[in-house]
Amino acid sequence: MEEFHDKSMKMAKLVVTDLNEFKTWKGKELPKGDWLVVTQEMIDDFAKATQDFQWIHVDVEKAEKHSPFKKPVAHGFLSLSLFSKMLGDLVTVKSVQMGVNYGLNKVRFPSPVVVDSRLRITGSIAEVEWYGETGLKITWNCTAEIENSEKPACVAEFISLMFE
Repeated sequence: MEEFHDKSMKMAKLVVTDLNEFKTWKGKELPKGDWLVVTQEMIDDFAKATQDFQWIHVDVEKAEKHSPFKKPVAHGFLSLSLFSKMLGDLVTVKSVQMGVNYGLNKVRFPSPVVVDSRLRITGSIAEVEWYGETGLKITWNCTAEIENSEKPACVAEFISLMFE
């Protein structure tokens, strides 16, 4: 499979050849991901997609006046949904033809993400097991860190499938 990379895309920090090599990462810490800015446009687009227009997310003026954070905050599920992108930017398995989300365990949102915060993913690979003849089921221990914050935005066991 030929990989496409343009100059705006960052290369993965962990690149492995195939699923057998990937399995050797079980129990190991992943490299830290790159920072990603959570913009008001992202929050507004997420609100449209989920139909969750609570003012604390989308009404900038009201948030500045009435929110304890003095800015809009991202939906917790927006932070969680970024795990797929952030893991995809972090890890490449060259032989993989397809990956899908499988589920979540133990999701928590310890700290709000105010607009224009920077997030990055950290974590480890907790479990790796074969899934059918050509796939792996991976349980990732993931944390979405907020730059300059002691508490993370989101912590979860994220489960995905990869197929060769």
